[in-house]
Amino acid sequence: MHLHDDVSEEKVRKVMNNFIGKIIQKPPLRSAVKRVERERTIYYLEILEIDEKDVLFKVGCEAGTYIRTICTAAGKQLGTGAHMAELVRTKVAMFNDSNWVSLHDLKDAYEFYKENENEDIKKIIYPIEKAVEHLPKLWVFDSAVDSLCHGADLNLPGISKFNESIEKNDFVAIMTLKDELICVGGSLMDHKEILKKKKGTKGGFILKEIRYNR
Repeated sequence: MHLHDDVSEEKVRKVMNNFIGKIIQKPPLRSAVKRVERERTIYYLEILEIDEKDVLFKVGCEAGTYIRTICTAAGKQLGTGAHMAELVRTKVAMFNDSNWVSLHDLKDAYEFYKENENEDIKKIIYPIEKAVEHLPKLWVFDSAVDSLCHGADLNLPGISKFNESIEKNDFVAIMTLKDELICVGGSLMDHKEILKKKKGTKGGFILKEIRYNR
């Protein structure tokens, strides 16, 4: 973040701490989403270095958070004005900067792939299951897979096993017994309720915001 005027380091640190937790943001003018206020969570915000008017900080935030909006809002609170000078995304879910590859590396791997040399491209392009490694999981019997793929609700008898870390409203990955991703969705039960109702074979288990792996 680049400040538009001089301000004390103490004041910068105090103001930046105001953005930790639940915040309300409106996306900037140049954005890909509708400009309406929405709540986002800032899990941590750590100032790494302050060099005159430049403030280097690291932030962990909910998806859809605009860092440039945080910079602008911080500038207003400081009374100096500010803007985002540079942004580096270091982590998204299970992916971090150790997984990065350049477009040049991808192009080279593709050229080797066309020559039937697959090793490089396998290191760059991951299976879809890699993207849900961080999510709690629920496995279903083979008999339930086809109906799920055609939009049916997931009922308790179709569940084979599940992680005991599942909480209500968690985003859950639904897997086959071969660990293949079927879909993801919001859980309407926690693991205790699933176990209780499954033993009694009563009720159903329904996901919200279901997204399918087509």
